[in-house]
Amino acid sequence: MTAGRLALEVVTRSPSETRGVGAAIAAVIAPGDVVLLSGELGAGKTVLTKGLVAALGGGEATTSPTFTLCHVYPSVPPVAHVDCYRVGPADDVADLALDELLEDGAVVVVEWGERLPGSLGADALECRISSPGALPLPADERLITLTSPAAAWSARAAALAAALARAGPGAVRPGEPGGGTAP
Repeated sequence: MTAGRLALEVVTRSPSETRGVGAAIAAVIAPGDVVLLSGELGAGKTVLTKGLVAALGGGEATTSPTFTLCHVYPSVPPVAHVDCYRVGPADDVADLALDELLEDGAVVVVEWGERLPGSLGADALECRISSPGALPLPADERLITLTSPAAAWSARAAALAAALARAGPGAVRPGEPGGGTAP
């Protein structure tokens, strides 16, 4: 791990393990945090979010907000689950009032986070989920790369690595800040 930047990688071998990564993130999440999820269609973005929301007490009924753009779950802290796949102009996101949700202590989880306009994700935890279509992985495996330049996430790196180890997915290893595997 590079000083001042969170960079971890984990391989999951089932949807249950991918949910476990979401639960591990929930163990260290703080009100006002932003989590940006990226990956191909079917990579596991909603599955990871299900684990995060369930671990925060929001129940198991998490669904993709593709057509509604945002679901807010009554967890502690509340989770605003956003899908930017169909987002067009920046006004679409502005209409969701994500800044206000963050100010009120919600956590914002954004699928297709790379499409999020503006600076909302400047200090976010970025979760890149690589699926078999993107890498030579067996059908059920996912490589999840967690990175952030934010000091707040860097300070939680050891706690996040420990939560991931407890969650039971594959080996947690340091990643490179650019998202590649450490040698």
